[in-house]
Amino acid sequence: MTDPSTPDFDRIARAYRWLEYATLGPLLARTRNCHLSLLQDRSHALILGDGDGRFTAQLLISCQTLKVEAVDLSLRMLSLQLHRCRAHEDRLAIYCRDARTHLPHDTPDLVVTHFFLDCLSQAEVNALVARLAPLLAPDALWLVSDFRIPSGPLGWLARVYMRGLYLAFRILTGLRTTHLPDHATALEHHGFVRIAERRRLGGLLTSQVWRR
Repeated sequence: MTDPSTPDFDRIARAYRWLEYATLGPLLARTRNCHLSLLQDRSHALILGDGDGRFTAQLLISCQTLKVEAVDLSLRMLSLQLHRCRAHEDRLAIYCRDARTHLPHDTPDLVVTHFFLDCLSQAEVNALVARLAPLLAPDALWLVSDFRIPSGPLGWLARVYMRGLYLAFRILTGLRTTHLPDHATALEHHGFVRIAERRRLGGLLTSQVWRR
């Protein structure tokens, strides 16, 4: 039985790309892709909630020997992802599962969570990092892109924007999260150190690479 509190991203799968472009144009895609050059030595990636798979496709193209394990709860999103990555499907395994409970195969040396942790509560982010950390390679990287509330005069604009965004996703998908979690503290608690960061729109969009 499906948990009624679980958001249903099947509802927006086909329109997701265009909804993204209508709000922030190409900036979300650029935020996801800005650290690809730092991932060239990775061998096994665990990607949680990449939606329609645009980043997964770019990662497979950029890292020619990398194997990817992609997890998403939306069958329609995974279908789009598989279609987009068809040329590299021999290096892609997809799982229609809840990323909060999925156990990775092998030993990932890269975890990717692009605009995914903001769909979770603080307790869920803490639990996710605590569960995955012992299962990763000793030198694992964690690539995370997310919305942030910048300091200074842009902060109140960012808060208004995020309230509207959470409201829209609640209406469209049933998402119940209403506040951005603090992923940095959770990662630091489990031995990860931030080694790279890029910000856009005054800090509203942030992409970080963390190394254990």
